Amino acid sequence: MNKKYIKNILLVAVAGVLMTSCDDLFTPAIENNLGVNYMDNNASYAEGVLGNAYTRIPIRGGFPLNEVATDDAVSNDNTNSWRKMATGAWTSDNKSAERWRDCRAAIMYINLFLSHVDQVHWADDAVASKLYAQREKGEAYGLRALFMFHLLQAHGGYDDQGNLLGVPIVTTPEDVNSQFNLPRNTFKECMDSLYADCDRALALLPDHYKDASSEADIPEKFRKAATDVEHWNRVFGSKFNGRMDASIVKAYRSKAALLAASPAFNAQSGTTWEQAANDAAQVLDANGGLAGMDPTGVTWFSNTQEIESLANGANPKEVMWRGEKSESNSLEKDNFPPSLYGKGRINPTQNLVDAFPAANGYPITDARSNYDPQHPYDNRDPRLAQAIVFDGGKVGVNDTKINTEVGSEKDGINNIAGSSTRTGYYLRKLLRMDVNLDPKSESKKYHYTPVIRYTEIFLNYAEAANEAWGPKGKGGHAYSAYDVIKAIRQRAGITDNGYLDECAQSKDKMRELIHNERRLELCFEGFRFWDLRRWQDPITETAKGMEIKTDADGNTTYSPVDVEERSYKDYMIYGPIPYSEVLKFSNLKQNKGW
Repeated sequence: MNKKYIKNILLVAVAGVLMTSCDDLFTPAIENNLGVNYMDNNASYAEGVLGNAYTRIPIRGGFPLNEVATDDAVSNDNTNSWRKMATGAWTSDNKSAERWRDCRAAIMYINLFLSHVDQVHWADDAVASKLYAQREKGEAYGLRALFMFHLLQAHGGYDDQGNLLGVPIVTTPEDVNSQFNLPRNTFKECMDSLYADCDRALALLPDHYKDASSEADIPEKFRKAATDVEHWNRVFGSKFNGRMDASIVKAYRSKAALLAASPAFNAQSGTTWEQAANDAAQVLDANGGLAGMDPTGVTWFSNTQEIESLANGANPKEVMWRGEKSESNSLEKDNFPPSLYGKGRINPTQNLVDAFPAANGYPITDARSNYDPQHPYDNRDPRLAQAIVFDGGKVGVNDTKINTEVGSEKDGINNIAGSSTRTGYYLRKLLRMDVNLDPKSESKKYHYTPVIRYTEIFLNYAEAANEAWGPKGKGGHAYSAYDVIKAIRQRAGITDNGYLDECAQSKDKMRELIHNERRLELCFEGFRFWDLRRWQDPITETAKGMEIKTDADGNTTYSPVDVEERSYKDYMIYGPIPYSEVLKFSNLKQNKGW
């Protein structure tokens, strides 16, 4: 989101400070707070109310790295909240996976905003004022759908009576006289509310914010509203890149439909695999279908020239929506190996390493992969080296070779508690190798966090299309699950389609492949924690590492080792309602087991 918009977001908080007298600290005074009606004549204040919702979008400011709570990673930081949760400390008052407070607060601000948006004096120009109200209202509906998705993902679940519940649906402003002790609506009712908000938003928003050079560039539905080029560019021009638009609404509808169609929810969600596939296809078709796939999308985080040139809210080809670009080196400080002045915090597991196939596309458990356990990193899927630092990998501005062998200085497995890797691997994905952490010449580089990548939507489609129509069924679209996975693997450098063709003979085999491709393509972007649960896949797989030892004769051995057990109960497929909320409100039913 651009800086001008973030500045507007802060106005509400600043106003509260400016309107407080020093005397109030000592003697009660007549309150001079700005009431909600103040927004009617102050567009910036109204923007600030909606901005309070924007600031609560999950992952906008950075990935949660919740892979630490899955079979994909561990942390060498024993205070890491995801690590604690995975090893037996997940309770209903644990905040790591909780979305309840922020998302419901965001919806509260959205409802307040929607109750006033049509009365706000957006501009002296009547046409512009009407169009501003339309766009802002569309953003609000889109955001409310977004937050409902995150609430259902984190808190949807079955009660003790076998009812699949969501959250209380609240669509009107709340005040001191409101009824807060509300029961949870069913999951299906929540999905229906989400879909309705998407429809409302799509009727009001353009697909993208971009300047028009002639009236022919203006979508028909806006031309009917007496919109000319000047008004279009004023209200819907490229300067608003980074705000909610129709393409983002469609993407979140796709994410929500995939969640609802998944095994953990589909018995009572009312959403089908076919609907999820169609929703994803609508997003992809608007971007050119398979031809719209970015050939460099797999390395979005290290496409340095592309990152450096991003400006004014524009997105690279791979990214639909992103957070603001900022200059930093905090990710590198946390995750570079200790020999390069990092803390080595996130350690990918042997489980994840083993999930990357051989260069010919066959799983390493298949004899046709020609996998050699004594040379485990040779002839592997190129994405392995792009995401993970293994023994002998080169890192940093000087291409420093990293030695993770037992007993090796600094970077060796378990060599320095709280700094060296616990698994024999370090994180590469998300990091920029041109960052220098040497105190004598420390540097920072630009980073950004994608909120939605097109690759995610391609994978959404592949998963849903396979379930709805089989590996090669298209459901009326121009491409199948098979076509999508073939394109993704070829982009990664896997040109042998033998294993893919074999999987295409069975929906079950194709499902396994699609799930694995999603694991690889989206690793360390915050997906696997939720994916395992919606798939109802095992969540208690022990996290493993690799011990490497070289004897006096120069013989090297590779030995997989158990690193950390995952202590989850079966009911933890679904997250809890926060304990404090259940205590306060008797009508809130807790999910079973919590």
